[in-house]
Amino acid sequence: MLPRLDEVHDLLYGFYGPQHWWPGDTGFEIIVGALLTQQTSWSAVEKAIGNLKRARLLAPIRLAEAKPSVVQRCIRCTGFYRQKARAVQEMARYIARNYEGSVEKFLRGGMDEKRAELLGRRGVGCETADSILLYAKGAPTFVVDSYTHRLFDRLGYPMGRGYEGTRRFFEANLPREVQLYKEFHALIDVHCKTRCLRKPLCDGCPLTEICPYCEAFVKGEANLIKH
Repeated sequence: MLPRLDEVHDLLYGFYGPQHWWPGDTGFEIIVGALLTQQTSWSAVEKAIGNLKRARLLAPIRLAEAKPSVVQRCIRCTGFYRQKARAVQEMARYIARNYEGSVEKFLRGGMDEKRAELLGRRGVGCETADSILLYAKGAPTFVVDSYTHRLFDRLGYPMGRGYEGTRRFFEANLPREVQLYKEFHALIDVHCKTRCLRKPLCDGCPLTEICPYCEAFVKGEANLIKH
């Protein structure tokens, strides 16, 4: 029998502790960070956010009016910087034009309506939209990424549902609690970045007792499982 999702959360939480994720001083900083974090490390995003702060561009109207070359220089460290600069500036212009530059006004409204609006913006896919909704708006939507699939595939959950199916699976099997969703997503990511790697470090894993992959590793049979 598969363990309950809250049991997986509790094991990870007991091992790693609270993650206090997503770091960001303002809602707009979280929005920009969510756009920049695609296909790059968080350390690169932190550097880019710092560059934007020093350039006094981390506000919708300022960023909307900035020269593209300046924005590109600030975020170059995140990779795909031309596309990302265009995406963050278009988001800034959208907020400036439609919400008087107020992120608070932009984030108001129902979750489904706001999600559809976000998905209509350049550079915003499902993961980015849900990251903004969860961490900037405080809406109960579960964020799914490649780490989610890696970990729960190895745990034996049937994760072949695509993004939306996986998101609905988590939301149907967990309490609709924003703080729980924030912590669980962060814990999944830290676990997959430190232990459940492509070549996992099963020795001492906090999920050893419930993970078939770890069990096979302990028995010397991990090469028989393909993930």
